[in-house]
Amino acid sequence: MDFLIQSFLETSATTWLKYLVMWVIGGALIYLAIKKEMEPALLLPMGFGCILVNIPFTNVLNVVNADGTTTLGIIDWLFSMFIEASEAMPILLFIGIGAMIDFGPLLTNPKLFILGGAAQFGIFFTILLSVLCGFSINDAASIGIIGAADGPTSILVAQQLKSNFLGPIMVVAYSYMALVPIIQPVVIKCTTTKKERAIKMHYAPQQVSKATRILFPIIVTLIAGIIAPSSLALIGFLMFGNLIRECGVLGTMTDTASNNLANLITLLLGITIASQMRAENFLKWQTAMIIGLGLLAFIFDTFAGIMVAKAMNIFSKEKINPMIGAAGISAFPMAARTVQKMAIKENPSNHLLMHAIGTNVSGQIASAIVGGLILGLL
Repeated sequence: MDFLIQSFLETSATTWLKYLVMWVIGGALIYLAIKKEMEPALLLPMGFGCILVNIPFTNVLNVVNADGTTTLGIIDWLFSMFIEASEAMPILLFIGIGAMIDFGPLLTNPKLFILGGAAQFGIFFTILLSVLCGFSINDAASIGIIGAADGPTSILVAQQLKSNFLGPIMVVAYSYMALVPIIQPVVIKCTTTKKERAIKMHYAPQQVSKATRILFPIIVTLIAGIIAPSSLALIGFLMFGNLIRECGVLGTMTDTASNNLANLITLLLGITIASQMRAENFLKWQTAMIIGLGLLAFIFDTFAGIMVAKAMNIFSKEKINPMIGAAGISAFPMAARTVQKMAIKENPSNHLLMHAIGTNVSGQIASAIVGGLILGLL
């Protein structure tokens, strides 16, 4: 007890100020999760974990044993075992995401693949900009992936490239995923006219055969494996989750993967990410730069999807509402829901959800492939 009291007294005012800043950041994440209901399953554990790891002499990071030796605390152990050593958490999460996804809208309108691919432009733009800002190519590539708004891919790329800024990249990537409903409407309104946002797109449901639904995840896995073998950990598990859903004989497993498994991993991932939010590592000027560059990547991904949708309208008889191009980022299903809400505000009879979902799931595939391509190149 005397040792703890002395240690507290010896802690500098600057260190206490840093702790206070991190407590405020953690509180802000908890506020967004509860009051604004912004991805509460993710932001709530991140926020609480942020506070937890920034309490002086906390034992969730390191445990001092009676003999004076030190072992990993629970949060550092989770990070070491399931992210640093194996990337197990983000990869297993893709099984749950795959089990949630219905590729039907994409299969009935394959040209939506173009929009999903176009919405990855911001990744490459931000990689170039990050290099110009002085980051190494590995760090720059890890920062660029933030633009896809795909947390698991961001973790995998940053971890495998041994980025020096894994913590800020993880936190920023998941934070921007949660902030999709705030950021994207601003970008959409700045890049489209009211007339464009009011374009109605009719959705005529077409029956996609069971054979097509089963073959699709298998074929995508094969193609991704040939184009970008390094993407197979993500694409393979995403498509495996979807195959569980579409095979029709694993109903209980589909429910487990899309609900219990996805929710459990999301909660554990959120609090594990907090291990990288320690004040001494997080409060650096590079973190502020990563926040800004990540935002630019996110904005330019959204912008590129919208611009390509506009370009497609030049050659299309049936006009595309350019807002669905914004759903080409990987944040599923937040981006699609955001587009749907904006469409309803412009025209209460305009339902773009299925078109936006098709674009959104194509972006999910594209971001994982781009992540694999970057890993293969570097």
